[in-house]
Amino acid sequence: MRLFLLTCVVMVAFAANSVLNRMAVGAGAIGAVEFAVVRLVAGAGVLLALVAWRGRGRGRGWRGATVGGVVGLSVYLFGFSLAYGRLEAGTGALVLFAVVQVTMFAGALWAGEVVPARRWAGAGLALAGLAVLVAPAGGGWAGFAAMAAAGVGWGVYSLAGRGARDALAATAGNFVLALGPAAGVALVAGVDMGAATGRGVGLALVSGAVTSGLGYALWYAVLPALGAGRAAVAQLTVPLIAAAGGALMMGEAVGWRFAVAALLVLGGVAWASWPRAVSRGGG
Repeated sequence: MRLFLLTCVVMVAFAANSVLNRMAVGAGAIGAVEFAVVRLVAGAGVLLALVAWRGRGRGRGWRGATVGGVVGLSVYLFGFSLAYGRLEAGTGALVLFAVVQVTMFAGALWAGEVVPARRWAGAGLALAGLAVLVAPAGGGWAGFAAMAAAGVGWGVYSLAGRGARDALAATAGNFVLALGPAAGVALVAGVDMGAATGRGVGLALVSGAVTSGLGYALWYAVLPALGAGRAAVAQLTVPLIAAAGGALMMGEAVGWRFAVAALLVLGGVAWASWPRAVSRGGG
């Protein structure tokens, strides 16, 4: 039950990142690259402060970083923000978590993790639900490519976190070291913070410090217990949570498609994640 509740908190944090990004970048309150940079800096600052406050010093945060974590986080952050400037929210969510699903399942198979047939079937049912949710949506190829890259990045980041011995230190290290690639992207793309509004910067700060920094540290903490297969399937609930958040925060319409998709996605996740039946007749 504790693992289930913690996983639910993480999924809500992931969905909140989509809503915050859409509220900021989609509304033109801040540019996509600027949002990603502010988000990363805010997350790194909060995580380093927590590592230092815990009494292990700043330097310990760097030791938990991995190449996969740093590269995956960097690709995800920029791809995510750029895609939501072009794609509708539902389409972007479907592309993101479909690619995450494929990436993490491939990683699970590569690592020798057994992925039962019912988990594949449950994932397929959940993806069918997402397809129902976003059937009328559309978007350009640039947006699809950016979100697909974000999905690969997030899948790699999640796979890299399965072996983390210290979730907080590993997350802090990944965020800090990702500042290097982020600076390079900012220099090439050009960053104009003067065009950003206070609202846009504020939303990016919340996304970085709370729903990303703290949320990702908690994600690394629960990943070892979930395994790659279940972690991939659990994340398929995020688009539905994000759609509900969009309806609440931005007045986006939620109709019968949302209800049907919710049944399919949550049913598929439950089927894929439910533990195998224990022996009959047990007390």
